[in-house]
Amino acid sequence: MAQTIRDLRNLALVGHAGSGKTTLTEALLHAAGALRARGSIARGTTASDFDPQEKRLQHSLDATLLACESRGRRLQFVDTPGLADFVGRSLPTLEAVESAVVVVSAVNGVEPSARQMMAYAQERGLARFVVITRIDAPDARPEAVLAELRETFGKECLPLNLPADGGRRVVDCFFQREGEGTDFGAVPAAHEALIDQVVEVDEALMQVYLEQGEVLDLDQLHDAFEKALREGHLVPVCFASGETGAGVPELLEVFARLAPDPTEGNPPPFMKGEGAQAQPVAVVPDPAAHVVGHVFKVVVDPYVGKLGIVRVHQGTLRAGQSLYVGDGRKPIKLAHLYRLQGKETQEIPSAGPGEIVAIAKVDELHFDAVLHDSHDEDHHHLKSVAFPPAMHGLAIEPERRGDEQRIADTLHKLVAEDPCVRLEHHAAQNETVLYGMGELHLRVLLERMAERYGVKVRTHAPSVPYRETITGPAPGHYRHKKQTGGAGQFAEVYLRVEPLPRGTGFEFVDEVVGGAIPHTFIPAVEKGVRQALERGSVAGFALQDVRVVVYDGKHHPVDSKEVAFVEAGKRAFLDAVAQAKPVVLEPIVELEIFAPSTSQGDVAADLATRRGRIGGHESLAGGRVRIAASAPLAELTDYQIRLKSLTGGEGTYALRFGHYDAVPPRRQQELAGAYAARRESAA
Repeated sequence: MAQTIRDLRNLALVGHAGSGKTTLTEALLHAAGALRARGSIARGTTASDFDPQEKRLQHSLDATLLACESRGRRLQFVDTPGLADFVGRSLPTLEAVESAVVVVSAVNGVEPSARQMMAYAQERGLARFVVITRIDAPDARPEAVLAELRETFGKECLPLNLPADGGRRVVDCFFQREGEGTDFGAVPAAHEALIDQVVEVDEALMQVYLEQGEVLDLDQLHDAFEKALREGHLVPVCFASGETGAGVPELLEVFARLAPDPTEGNPPPFMKGEGAQAQPVAVVPDPAAHVVGHVFKVVVDPYVGKLGIVRVHQGTLRAGQSLYVGDGRKPIKLAHLYRLQGKETQEIPSAGPGEIVAIAKVDELHFDAVLHDSHDEDHHHLKSVAFPPAMHGLAIEPERRGDEQRIADTLHKLVAEDPCVRLEHHAAQNETVLYGMGELHLRVLLERMAERYGVKVRTHAPSVPYRETITGPAPGHYRHKKQTGGAGQFAEVYLRVEPLPRGTGFEFVDEVVGGAIPHTFIPAVEKGVRQALERGSVAGFALQDVRVVVYDGKHHPVDSKEVAFVEAGKRAFLDAVAQAKPVVLEPIVELEIFAPSTSQGDVAADLATRRGRIGGHESLAGGRVRIAASAPLAELTDYQIRLKSLTGGEGTYALRFGHYDAVPPRRQQELAGAYAARRESAA
């Protein structure tokens, strides 16, 4: 068992689905003696994929923590999903480790998720290792994939070992200077390239190496090697086979001897304050300092309750300790601390910097929360991860009446577990919409609702989130006068509306002078305007990008009331909008499509039928192409299925919100007609 922080190594295995991360993790644990027998994905017996859904799909759907011991060091691995739909479960793990191990298949080469994870790891300042797996597969091409890595990520990708005997074993190139029998490349040349790359970050060491011609030993190289990793000046590449175990003992040695410990990695990007005033904060891996821990994963179990997975960055967590969550002023008590090994838990009394532990049954925990024991750290937060937005939605309604609250509670649990799950209620359409990263993501969520929580729902395609705006300025006026047997209601409002640039939102300006509308009633006018904003004017969709200027009005010393000015503000605003050439807007999304080069023409032609526009394309290694495009979201409801059909199942895409733009006139007429029909039937 590791005794000090310098004996810890935290590594996240990331990469594309099918690259071999789970199989490699299983082989590493078995080789280190942490598993008595290796599990199988096909049989559903791996330590990583223990969830019934994972066994059924034979893919990782969540990040799993596993650990082993090698050379007296504790290696803490996080096996992550590679499917693009589950990036919300993968990216947060990079907050908890010093090293990202990007797993690339020797058969498929550099795939989209590997590119994405390499970029995120570089942005986060993590040490990056690349492991080329499946080197003994019949169609493996390790030499070509190494060349593709260097072309894609740079010349700093250098092999620490080389495959031999058709991938049945590997030959070390770093710890030794000589070797032979490799499938390609020479050991002395690979060793020299590594040393040359490492000494470039240390002028004194370079001088010893070049001028004195000394052979450098590992102790001399250690600091420079760690610096090269921190700066991204070196990205070591290793070869292995998770299936046969070739290269796995060598990989354990690399991680134990060369991966940075928590004191050697780049410090996590903690900040203090918000927005432009946010400043970096030094968080040091000192067990005696104030506690700073980060919740990078949340699991909501129907039996155990909420489980927060915490990386300790500073100080020491202890069972029974009182801590604060973020800027909360009420402390929570840690009744128990657990170390995780797949689905197994081991209770521990304490955890210091660098350790990853679980805290159970604390409702206040949430994803991205910072735990601390001093109000000096109450505004600390990690620089936010830029998650891709969830744009694939399903409208949800209960299968049985009376299940509304159960459904709401279950949906909020799903949102708590995955930062790429979003829940919205569209008041205008009276729809609750669950958004995810793709069709598979949503299907897994719905299955989880049914299997884990016993909640069944009906689904349908959600209404497109159209908006409305105006294209010109216009005045508006309304006089509200209501007389009853008692006190009456009176309010008169003059205002004008002006269009704002796309994406600006809404502005309310008070230019009333002389007390024509008393200051106390101005908020009521704004309230009425905002009510009309939400209801829409042309087709029943919320208005945006509008400035409203209230400049005159009248009041009555007895009959003027807040409710009267709310109504007058609403009606005056609608009067102005009707004259301001209103239009309906539709969301335009940006697409990034990966497909075989042979399918490029078909993909482009299909996009044209969807009112899409090609923004550019880039040829990639392995006969693939990346296409940048934009298209209306309304035209993409079946795009995932269509793209798979056009590309023989090989096409993938990601989309993000781009901007709003006016719908074609014919579509606006259809939407306006449908809105008028709904209002007429409701009346």
